[in-house]
Amino acid sequence: MKKLIVTGIVLLLLCSMNLTAQNKPFGLGIVVGEPTGVSAKYWMSRTTAVDGAVAWSFNHDGSFYIHADFLKHHFDIIDVTEGQMPLYYGIGAKMVLANDGILGAHVPLGIAYMFETAPLDIFLEIRPGLNLLPATQFDMSGGIGVRFYFD
Repeated sequence: MKKLIVTGIVLLLLCSMNLTAQNKPFGLGIVVGEPTGVSAKYWMSRTTAVDGAVAWSFNHDGSFYIHADFLKHHFDIIDVTEGQMPLYYGIGAKMVLANDGILGAHVPLGIAYMFETAPLDIFLEIRPGLNLLPATQFDMSGGIGVRFYFD
């Protein structure tokens, strides 16, 4: 309970800052789902970014998981009164260090909310994909997360 209260206070303080997420190129935070771990994003332009995660895959007995994606964002599809809410898609690769080891490709599809008055974004993403090694099979992953942006 104490961790939840401290997290809430930190988020409120961050939201009171007069900064915008799109002016900060690098974001670091957490993602919860499949996988669960640390998420990072780097904006290369107004509409393109690379992101990745270093995490644990619970689908593979808590194995170490890493992925990297190239993303294209569309800011003009959903209009919000404050902040921005881009839809995005991309292409990426993943590696799971399970017993057999897994190497695959996926197509991230998501939505993010970028706060106008805080260097934060909240995102929801699904990643349909294809495991290529050690065997070819369909795979689905995704999660919800938050990132804090800074220079």
